[in-house]
Amino acid sequence: MRKAKLTQAVTWITLCCMLLIVSSNTISHTSQAEESEVAERLSSSAAKKVIAVRAREVMWALRNKNMLQLSAFVHPEKGMRFSPYAYVDGRKDLTFSGKSVRNLLSNKRQYTWGNYDGSGDPIRLSFAQYYARFVYNRDFYRAREVGYNRMIGKGNSTNNITETYPEAITVEYYIPGTRRHQGMDWASLRLIFEEKNGAWYLVGIGHDEWTI
Repeated sequence: MRKAKLTQAVTWITLCCMLLIVSSNTISHTSQAEESEVAERLSSSAAKKVIAVRAREVMWALRNKNMLQLSAFVHPEKGMRFSPYAYVDGRKDLTFSGKSVRNLLSNKRQYTWGNYDGSGDPIRLSFAQYYARFVYNRDFYRAREVGYNRMIGKGNSTNNITETYPEAITVEYYIPGTRRHQGMDWASLRLIFEEKNGAWYLVGIGHDEWTI
């Protein structure tokens, strides 16, 4: 009788161990699948499928200075940050809500947007002036080179976009430099999107160019 009970106990323990192993393998495979899905979603090709149309709409609004249309794309909680160079400075770069964006072009106030490369002087400009110099200083809408989660323009400034926005999709519109200026007159405009409730919103617009 004792032998039979012992056999039943051993059988029960063995079955429990087998179930735990199967469950553990299932969780492991699920976790790996989820990680793989995230990695694929953030790859260049997958990012393009997700964000290309929306990025194009944002660029169209910028090209036409349609601030009302642009404001609709601004992240409802985080707002939108403007960075004049590749390095995103969380202390100096200015952030605006969607509501504030609507009237930025007509706002004559002089803001400090950071510091000029080289001289280090404060960038004191109205938004209209900043827009002409550090947002749409080229016709980026017609850029032939567009990178999705892929940086194209590379200057001397540290590019910390990936570290600052680890869960974002970045779209870079790149215009190469000319022979006349030995390629140093290249320029990039980067749109940075983050997802919220299934929709992708602008959290940043970053400008980049050759720096000292």
